[in-house]
Amino acid sequence: MAISVVMPALEMAQETGKLLAWRKKEGESVRKGEPLLEIETDKAVVEVEAPGDGMLAGITADVGAVIPVGETIAWLVAPGEQPPVKVAAARPAARSIGGVPQQTRAAVQAAAAAKTTVANAPPQISPKARRLAKELGVDFAIVPGTGPDGAITAEDVQKFADSKAVVPASMTRAAAPGLERPGQVARLTAERTTESWTTVPHFFLVREVDASKLLEAQKDVSDKAGKSQGTVRTITDLLIALVARALARHPRMNASWTGEGIRSNRDINVSVAVAVKDGVVGVVVHKADTLEIEEISTERRELTERARAGRLRPADITGGTFTLSNLGMYKVDAFSAIITAPQAAVLAVGAISERVVALQGKPAVRPMMTITLSSDHRVVDGARAAEFLSDLAEAIREPMKLL
Repeated sequence: MAISVVMPALEMAQETGKLLAWRKKEGESVRKGEPLLEIETDKAVVEVEAPGDGMLAGITADVGAVIPVGETIAWLVAPGEQPPVKVAAARPAARSIGGVPQQTRAAVQAAAAAKTTVANAPPQISPKARRLAKELGVDFAIVPGTGPDGAITAEDVQKFADSKAVVPASMTRAAAPGLERPGQVARLTAERTTESWTTVPHFFLVREVDASKLLEAQKDVSDKAGKSQGTVRTITDLLIALVARALARHPRMNASWTGEGIRSNRDINVSVAVAVKDGVVGVVVHKADTLEIEEISTERRELTERARAGRLRPADITGGTFTLSNLGMYKVDAFSAIITAPQAAVLAVGAISERVVALQGKPAVRPMMTITLSSDHRVVDGARAAEFLSDLAEAIREPMKLL
């Protein structure tokens, strides 16, 4: 039986995906799990695996096409099998007298009125496309729509803006020649963070933590791994493990806002912010609370490599329930991060640096780290967030109790 290959939905707000490449040719044999095509989504370039075994046939989408989520773009068939053909529903022809269909005057008038109503109706446009049109100064009423039933998509708005060299009204003429147009990932990252910042009620909690034993633990696990695997465990690897274990004790911090209420997430999937060429991508370590530090380190490294090579898979960027963003390697002391909706929180981690602190009533130099927790007030209150941050700070001070 033929298996359909569809444009996958990798996130809640995704409307379309852009086909970048077919990894197999028409007529080639494909095995389940093999890379079949590459698509570009709102978040990243993603490899899509074959949903089953068969021969690739009936390709309907060309490279570069923007395709609605859920639309069939090819089939996997058995040898000798033909892919299904889309057939328009047959409509019986109306009987006519003298070439005029047998329709009543009322029916003709109703059809004409409906046609006029549709013609005068405002164009259908997705919320994302509407926001983009506003940012780019595009009158969406004159943008040709390529979505279902002629709806205007964000891709339509971007193409129209590029073809007309539209400059937002806030830009001056002098600034227009030097205008830099961001790539797909950077543009949509900006759009998503803007939406989150303007719709999610953020609040922030900050702690300074002594990282002496965290550094010792990092050296210890790296030394052990080096003898057998030659792999360095990073501070980020340890933080993923500690965050996941703290979330297990504070399930509300691992919840999501649905628009109607709070949804509890069964799994603890830590999304890690990774810098790529065209922006930032959140790669997801699934069920991080169940993994050993070695497993976390291996998975985080592989995810990072695939992200920077533009070879992410759908599972690599979906399902995150909490985000970790570490800018310590850039010597940033502290920062506040924007929540990735519908997650409830994000942890921003600064650099570990020596500072003078009070220790038993006397000044002492210690490697200190600033962590900042951004939380969604619809999901958690200040007290719950503070309890989570306190437990996490204690875990950082004594990491080997949990690792």
